[in-house]
Amino acid sequence: MQKKTKQHNKAWFAIRESISPRKQSLLTLASFIIPLLLWVLVSYIPFIWHPDIKLTISAYRDDVTTVLTPGDRISKTYFPQFEDAIREHNKNVINSRSGGEPMPQTRRSNIKILRQLAPAGAVTSDVRNDTMDDAALYRLWQDLATGAARDTSIKLTDENREIVKANWAMLSEVVGSEYDSKLMPKEPLLKLIPQGVPSNPVYLPAPHEVIVSGWNDFTSKPSNGMPTMWERYRHSISIIFWGFIFSCLVGIPLGVLCGTFDFFSKLYEPFIDFFRYMPAPTFAVIFVAFLGTADAPKITLVFVGTFFQMVLVIANTTRLLERPLLEAAQTLGAARQQLLRKVIVPGILPSIYNDMRILLGWAWTWLVIAELIGEKTGLTGFISTQGTRYNFDRVFPIIILIGLTGFFTDQLLNWLRSLLFPWTEEARNSRKGPIKRLIIWILDTSCYLEPQSATSTKPVAMAQEGGVK
Repeated sequence: MQKKTKQHNKAWFAIRESISPRKQSLLTLASFIIPLLLWVLVSYIPFIWHPDIKLTISAYRDDVTTVLTPGDRISKTYFPQFEDAIREHNKNVINSRSGGEPMPQTRRSNIKILRQLAPAGAVTSDVRNDTMDDAALYRLWQDLATGAARDTSIKLTDENREIVKANWAMLSEVVGSEYDSKLMPKEPLLKLIPQGVPSNPVYLPAPHEVIVSGWNDFTSKPSNGMPTMWERYRHSISIIFWGFIFSCLVGIPLGVLCGTFDFFSKLYEPFIDFFRYMPAPTFAVIFVAFLGTADAPKITLVFVGTFFQMVLVIANTTRLLERPLLEAAQTLGAARQQLLRKVIVPGILPSIYNDMRILLGWAWTWLVIAELIGEKTGLTGFISTQGTRYNFDRVFPIIILIGLTGFFTDQLLNWLRSLLFPWTEEARNSRKGPIKRLIIWILDTSCYLEPQSATSTKPVAMAQEGGVK
């Protein structure tokens, strides 16, 4: 029994050994489920975190300038102070009435108190106070006071229900059964005591809020003429695509030359190594001044952010090519151009492909900065606007979308690697499925490769073909 346990542990924690495909799938699934589960726990179980109170019913205070509305979040330590301040106000109102000298109040201030019930009469508690008209709110006060309405979108506390009845006694006497703003009393009504539910800070919305907001943003068309979310998405992808393509067109050839010829290495790499430490965003003002405020400076920033690192990475990858391959090709009579074209380039292509996957992820990190220079556009423009308004439930879907785009793009490129480079060991070990096997067989045949050839077979075979007369 003890031996079986040791073997089982070795299967999971063997040093420098691969675990089974089934266990790999389980761990991959767990890597996504665990963060999602933590998000769910801190969002829906109050005693785990929830340091704030999300207001469902609010009140304005005369002694402070801050205006809190339903949907705002305040700390749990401040919420009792907020309640006590409103209770103290109501106590002063009642004492002034009992003393025969009611406090003066404008009709507009009493209308504000009337609108405290707006969230209770709306479909959801997030709807602001101006959603329902005053006449409808007046009827809601009447229905709640008389018992005609018991169920609202917000469950009122017993304390607030008593306040509703007390206010309605005055309203029905002064205004009557039909609402008329001109007849509103000039002595103050009692304010509803603030109510709220435990909540996480505004910057960490619950999963269902993120899903609902994301669905609404991607299925609705903005009424102000702004681009739709899908148009923003396509624009952001175009910025990444063109910036990275231009970087590859210049950076890959230069990196190969630096890794192959010491002349180019000593000529270019010292300056590139120096320049890559300069933060690319610092050149944003220059890019805008030189290229305008449209997409050109954004594409240029992505280019600058990836180009210099790309040259150094490709140069290092080129130097890692096994020297015996070059010596074998030279022995067979390969010229310098043939060495570069038929040995070096084919030999480093699989590694360069992996480097490009990593650098493409790097390019995505420059998107947020790039789209903020000049005109705010794309997904980042939306993130910036909603973030300043504290609408983080609309920010999270965009962040998740960017992450999913990068992840699935990388997975697709990883899958294509075995098709593009069938002579590598990874491709040999992953030949599954009739379509993949057919494509690899065609590529193998066109390159004159034997099915059992090793990783470095193709460069040597090409060198033999080009060097032997």
